[in-house]
Amino acid sequence: MEHPFIPLTGYREYPIDEMRQRLGEFYAAVNQRRTVRDICDRPVPRDIVETALLAAGTAPSGANLQPWHFVVISGAETKRKIRLAAEIEEREFYEHRASAEWLKALEPLGTDTNKPFLESAPYLIAIFLQKYGHTEDGTKVKHYYPVESTGIATGILITALHMAGLVCLTHTPSPMKFLNEILGRPSSERPFLLLVTGYPDEHAKIPDISRKPLDQFVTFAER
Repeated sequence: MEHPFIPLTGYREYPIDEMRQRLGEFYAAVNQRRTVRDICDRPVPRDIVETALLAAGTAPSGANLQPWHFVVISGAETKRKIRLAAEIEEREFYEHRASAEWLKALEPLGTDTNKPFLESAPYLIAIFLQKYGHTEDGTKVKHYYPVESTGIATGILITALHMAGLVCLTHTPSPMKFLNEILGRPSSERPFLLLVTGYPDEHAKIPDISRKPLDQFVTFAER
C-alpha cells in the first residue's frame, strides 16, 4: 500500500549567527540540568506534565510505531506501593547483586536502598516500552527498535521537564516487573524507567561531579 506524503511545513532556517545564539542559549540551559534526589511535595500543575509528555511523543521511532506508554502516578497509595516494591529490589541489589566494582562506582553519588523521593515527589512517570502493539482490528504488530525509540522519547521528556523548571531523577530498580503488577500494564510492555519529577527541596544537595569535555566523547571523521 502506498502511503501519502505531504509537504514539509513549519521548517524555519536561521542565519548562522542566530543558530549559534539559539544553540548557545539551549546548551546553557540544559547544562544546568542535574539529577536531584531531594524532591519536595509541592504540587505541580498537571498541564505542565501533559505538555512535557506531548513533547516526548514527538520523538522519532522505528517505523513510526511509537512503542511507548507513560503512566503518570500522583496518588499517595500507589506511590507508597511503588516505593515499598522498589526498595525490596534495591536491597537485593546492594546486598547481593551488585559487584564491588559497581558499588564503588556508585559511591560518589551517595545512593542507597532508601528511596523517599518515590513518595515525596508530586509525580512519578513510569515509562514502558511496547514490544508489540495491535491494529484497530486486533492484528498483532511487531515494534522495531523499541528500546532506542523509548530512550529518545525519555530524553526529550527529561529535557522538557527541565526547561519547564522542574527537576528529575531517573530511577531504575532491577527488575522492575512490579510496575506492571502495580499499574496494571500488560506483559507486552516492559518497564523501561521510572522518572521522578517535581520541585527540588529547599535544602536539596547534589554530588560535586563534572561532565566530560567535548574532545573526550566526540570524534569528527572528516575524511
